[in-house]
Parts: sequence; C-alpha cells; structure tokens
Amino acid sequence: MAEKIAAEARTSFGKGAARKLRAAGRIPAVIYGHGTDPVHISLPAHETALIIRRANAVLDLSLESGAQLALVKDVQRDPVRQIIEHLDLIIVRAGEKVEVEVPVVLQGESLPGTVATLDSQTLTLKVSATAIPQHLVVDIEGAADGTHITAADVSLPDGAELAADPELLVVGVALAPAEESPENEAESDAEAPADAEAEPVASAS
Repeated sequence: MAEKIAAEARTSFGKGAARKLRAAGRIPAVIYGHGTDPVHISLPAHETALIIRRANAVLDLSLESGAQLALVKDVQRDPVRQIIEHLDLIIVRAGEKVEVEVPVVLQGESLPGTVATLDSQTLTLKVSATAIPQHLVVDIEGAADGTHITAADVSLPDGAELAADPELLVVGVALAPAEESPENEAESDAEAPADAEAEPVASAS
C-alpha cells in the first residue's frame, strides 16, 4: 500500500543547500524513471523515516503537478549518525509490476535437537508496485534434520512471481552441534600429556 506524503519542489542544490534542508527537518530526494527528467524534491524527515523503515516502501507523493507513485530505490545515510541524507525514488504506475527484494522471515520451530539456518535473507519477486509484501513467511514448524526449503517452496502472495532461481536454498535444517559437557572437558584435560620439564641450562664456564 502506498503511503501519502507531501513533497516540495527543490531549487537549491549542493551540500550546503542539503544541510539547510536537513536542519529544517526535511530530506532531499530525487524522482526519476519512465523516461522522465529527474525531479528534485524534499520530504518531511520524521514522517518519511517512519515510512521507509519498511522494505520497498511506495510513496504516494503530493506534488504541484499532481499525485505521483514512487518506489524507494536507495536510502543514503550518514555512516556515523545514521541520519537520512538523501533518497532516490523510482516512478511507478498503478498496476505496474516491479522487481524487488523481499525479506524472508521464519515461523515456528524445527524439531528438538535441530537448527534451522536462513540461507537467503531475501527473495527477488516481480509484483505489483502497490502490493509489495512486507515479508515472506516460511513455516519451519516440526521440520526435521535434512529439510531443505528452496525458493520454489516458498508461498507467494496472489499476483506475485518468483524472479529468483527456483532452486535457491532458503532454509536448511540440520542437527545441532553436540556440546561437550564439563565432565568430558575435565577428562580431556586429565588425559592431556603433561609438559616436559625444562632441562637445566648449563652455565657458561
């Protein structure tokens, strides 16, 4: 679902202008795509930050020229303070399908004594721009040792197509590594050969 947000045209550019915008509580951004010229805008910082916490957020921008849907393509952050410095937005049309990376989350627990490993954190899907799922759920409840779940096994929302390799391993289940007990560790220490006593060093005559 697209989130409505008001945008303002941006006419000043450069690092100094961007700093002034951020000091005023706004984020510089650019919209491009579909063969159009880039449009430079600014967005309210707090509201935008809350929206883009979700992966593949789609914004319903209110511009002077009218409403425009845009997919968040890239978020540039200050590496130290993690403040959002700039956004790249791609124009999308209602009903248009886009290719996006969707996070994978696990649900349930594998059988006792096993460990489930998430080998693929995301899956590439081709899906309607206005119906991008927040995540894909993989149910591992009761999964046994040796279970392998590939991309083709993951349930997709209606209308979504898998764009990743169907044989891509998403989740693997294996026996948990055995933990050595304190008693065994003590026995191992007792069985370890003692260090040979150092031979006396002959003194120089």
